[in-house]
Amino acid sequence: MGIFDRLRGDTIRIHILIRGRIGDGWKDIDEHLRLPAGTTLGKLVEVAEGAGVPLRDALDHSPHLVDTMMLNGERCPFAENADRELKEGDELYLLAPLAGG
Repeated sequence: MGIFDRLRGDTIRIHILIRGRIGDGWKDIDEHLRLPAGTTLGKLVEVAEGAGVPLRDALDHSPHLVDTMMLNGERCPFAENADRELKEGDELYLLAPLAGG
């Protein structure tokens, strides 16, 4: 932890990746957010919106992502994990499936 991290107080940094056709549009989001320690996955959805990261939009417009969200490489259904506390370095992925023919 560097001096600037100590000056900011108790915060964590997480990585959000949203890729694919979600709703009516293509999303290609790769953002890092700094959050207060103790932030839950449910609270992240609110905070991300304020930071310009369309996490709520992705979950609302592509309902399959609510069940296939990945946290640190493991499936993390939103409803079952909304109260899960995020940790420093967590990585959240929403990868919409692609189809071809």
